[in-house]
Amino acid sequence: MKNIVTWFEIPVTDMQRAKAFYSAVMETGFKDDEINGFQMAIFDHEDPAVGGMLVQAEGYEPTKTGAVIYLNGGDDLSVPLEKAVQNGSEILCPKTPINEGKCGYFAQFSDSEGNRIGLYSAPLPLNNSI
Repeated sequence: MKNIVTWFEIPVTDMQRAKAFYSAVMETGFKDDEINGFQMAIFDHEDPAVGGMLVQAEGYEPTKTGAVIYLNGGDDLSVPLEKAVQNGSEILCPKTPINEGKCGYFAQFSDSEGNRIGLYSAPLPLNNSI
């Protein structure tokens, strides 16, 4: 099955601040680029995974009220949430189980630019040992 999402863009007003924030919270790097006045920082990712970038350009405004992008929060959402708070973030929704954890967990925080960003972690594997 193909992914419904193929690319995402997170609007920023201060590229260096946003890169520092996401580097600290998500432990990722970036490839910087600029095309037609668009400043871009592309998140490190491996194809064929869905990729995305931070973008600073006219018409890109951070918001807490628009679409919410969910990033991979790893096995324990408390780790990136704690890093987000340490880097000036506000937790908008704490780690919350989806269908009692059977479908995983989600959380939301505000990033350094004022965007509402989600985190998702897959359900924990069942322990079938006796």
